[in-house]
Amino acid sequence: MKLLITGYTGFVGSNLIMQLHSNHELSLVGRKVSELGHFYKHDIDTNANYSEALLNVNCVIHIAARVHIMNDASADPLIEFRAVNTVGTLNLAKQAAKEGVKRFIFVSSIKVNGESTTNSSPFCAGDRPAPEDPYGISKAEAEQQLLELGKLTGMEIVIIRPPLVYGEGVKANFASLMKLVNKGFPLPFRLINNKRSLVSVYNLVDLIQVCISHPRAANQVFLVSDDHDLSTAEMVALMAKVQCKPNLALPVPVWCFKLVGKLLGKQDVIDRLTGSLQLDITHTKNTLDWSPPYSVEHGFKLAAKKP
Repeated sequence: MKLLITGYTGFVGSNLIMQLHSNHELSLVGRKVSELGHFYKHDIDTNANYSEALLNVNCVIHIAARVHIMNDASADPLIEFRAVNTVGTLNLAKQAAKEGVKRFIFVSSIKVNGESTTNSSPFCAGDRPAPEDPYGISKAEAEQQLLELGKLTGMEIVIIRPPLVYGEGVKANFASLMKLVNKGFPLPFRLINNKRSLVSVYNLVDLIQVCISHPRAANQVFLVSDDHDLSTAEMVALMAKVQCKPNLALPVPVWCFKLVGKLLGKQDVIDRLTGSLQLDITHTKNTLDWSPPYSVEHGFKLAAKKP
């Protein structure tokens, strides 16, 4: 098959094209040349013309996005997110439909469902969207418009909503916590018994590959995870295990974290640390006859590898 992929230089995309390039012809839309496919230099915006890149393409896998930014300094973050994640996505999708592309896979975000499942049941694919920040709103709007476009044109739409993605080369908070554990610092997470769904990049890439051609993937929304939820305490313990470090966990009550978060104006950070965010992937598994092929420990071991 001929596939068009955006976001191929990012964490998910780079892992995906390594798996796909030997068996598929790849059109790569972005800013940076890759030897693994035919390169077309374009941004994801309302003005780009993708007609050459879309020629004879069977399936588009759209990963590129303006990603969630902590402490976003934009005057109006929602306008900035919409420009890329909503308007830019629809420009690409409309051109894909016009060129006769059969299927459009959109890698969205669990933020479309919301920010937390603390005191509630896990998120499901059929839940009504409830995004709470500009990034989540822009992704939710893109999903809705893609599904409407699919109904009008017949192009099959596949939406995948991952939670936090980790693996070798992961950055941000996951990498920072992994480094802290590696240094052997005593960490105050022993009493945090929340539950969070994660997905290794290897399981996410596997699901994307299934969705390229699976007949029952058409016009579906899929949640994805490792299907093995962890508390913050369990996550730190596993990080210590895969790095052969002692788990020096201190029993600090959760209310202490919340008090510190309130005093420092960091309640959102503390909510992510102590709160729950669980995904029910039953629909994904049953519809596609799919289960995550890689264990959580496999993903953590690779995430612990030093560059």
